Amino acid sequence: VQGARVRLVGEMEAYERLATTLKTVREEKMASLRTSVNVGCDLYMQAMVPDTSRVMVDVGLGFYAEMTVEEALAFVDKKVTDLQKRADTKSHESSEISAQIDVVLQGINELMHA
Repeated sequence: VQGARVRLVGEMEAYERLATTLKTVREEKMASLRTSVNVGCDLYMQAMVPDTSRVMVDVGLGFYAEMTVEEALAFVDKKVTDLQKRADTKSHESSEISAQIDVVLQGINELMHA
């Protein structure tokens, strides 16, 4: 459960970084962009985005969708909200499991000292 929550938080952070970059592109009216792209195994390469009017966004399950900056920001906002709800659910599940473990340990301790 904790591992799933950590993965969700990591994904959420990645989308938040994307939102920050998209807001900068929009506010600075950047026509092109120089950036670093993760090409796998945390190996990054320099990349040039010649036209920032449309961006490719990871929508999940290995699929990408081409969107305008505004569409991408709206998608990211919804995605982060969903990921936060899922992370909160995992936190709640983790707390419940921890409470159940405490009850079992107390029971074992009582049996050992009876």
